[in-house]
Amino acid sequence: MGRTRRPSSLRGPAAALAAAAIAAGYVLAARPRLLRWGATAQEAAGPLPGDELVRVPRMQSTRAVTINAPASDVWPWLVQLGSGRGGMYSYDVLENAAGLGMVSADRILPEFQQLDVGDAIPLGRGLAIPVRRLEAGSVLGLGGTMDPRTGGPVPAGAAAGGPRLQCGWTFVLQPLGARTTRLLSRTRYDYAPLPLGLLLRPALEPLQFLMERRMLLGIKSRAEGHGPHQGRAGA
Repeated sequence: MGRTRRPSSLRGPAAALAAAAIAAGYVLAARPRLLRWGATAQEAAGPLPGDELVRVPRMQSTRAVTINAPASDVWPWLVQLGSGRGGMYSYDVLENAAGLGMVSADRILPEFQQLDVGDAIPLGRGLAIPVRRLEAGSVLGLGGTMDPRTGGPVPAGAAAGGPRLQCGWTFVLQPLGARTTRLLSRTRYDYAPLPLGLLLRPALEPLQFLMERRMLLGIKSRAEGHGPHQGRAGA
């Protein structure tokens, strides 16, 4: 006997219901875990230094990892972040497929240990994110406003109503003892116009989770001495 075919008039509604179920599953189950991977409920809900970079965010994530090393051993890995510097400690292959020129260092690079507010962390392909807040040994806050169409900064004199994405990305080191540190990474976004969020959320949030999780684990491994060349240059 031939297989009974579903009437074509039902295929559209069935597909819409399936898509709605998938979207609901992401929003209700997967999304909260992605946005607060590794973080406690208190860490995810509480204020952190750098929140002032985007005061009223439409999107926020807080991710964290516990590192079995003092904050003084973790901080140098943060200071040298960036393309052409220490890299991002994430998936270099994926980043370089996008032409970002990332090479994640497995040692501390003395030539990239000086960083100040107003400097910029290069991200590759002419892109960079400015240092907006820096408290040596504890807080590194990055942020800026970009044009989502180009990925570059919003040019001076641009129309006020044009598309824009305001970003704040802050790393916070919280000592838990003499040899243990909590590393928190918080991102906050605001954007305009509002429909831009319909495109950003499903594309940006999963990708950011994938790369940032790898980054936090990469910093943890290096600071704990598991990297193949861990230690200061020349050690």
